[in-house]
Amino acid sequence: KNRERGEELRFEMSQELQFKCEARRNRLLGEWLAHKFGLTTDDAEAYVKDVIGSDLKEPGIDDIVGKVMADIEERKAGISEDEVRTEMDRLFAVAAEQVKNGFKSDTL
Repeated sequence: KNRERGEELRFEMSQELQFKCEARRNRLLGEWLAHKFGLTTDDAEAYVKDVIGSDLKEPGIDDIVGKVMADIEERKAGISEDEVRTEMDRLFAVAAEQVKNGFKSDTL
């Protein structure tokens, strides 16, 4: 029973870490796009929150990719879906490092 409980705790911790890394990646993606769009500080923070919230609609990254691609098209920003996905992969590694180093996810 102790070993089983240990495995359950390890799984829960793994899931929590994954969630924190994805949330941080989404924040970084929102910041990256806000910069590309030339948004002001207040508008950029609102956009970042919008991007983070868009990832809660369905499992996986397709909901967030769809949201940001619509924003990119609307702003005629000239960023491809491949570029977005590549940046998301890069930002996930950055986010994982930040989370590992004790980054507090409620601040920039």
